[in-house]
Amino acid sequence: MYAWFYRHLPGPHWVRILICLGLFALAVFVLFNWVFPLIAPYMPFNGATVE
Repeated sequence: MYAWFYRHLPGPHWVRILICLGLFALAVFVLFNWVFPLIAPYMPFNGATVE
């Protein structure tokens, strides 16, 4: 899957690497800002306390 994705990116090797890094950063940004806060109330370890 990754090879297919990489082959379909435009530009030379170094441009493809920059595009991949940008897409990775975008995915991390979306996950941390929207996806993880959305599923946080459903996670079983939210109510843990240490006494």
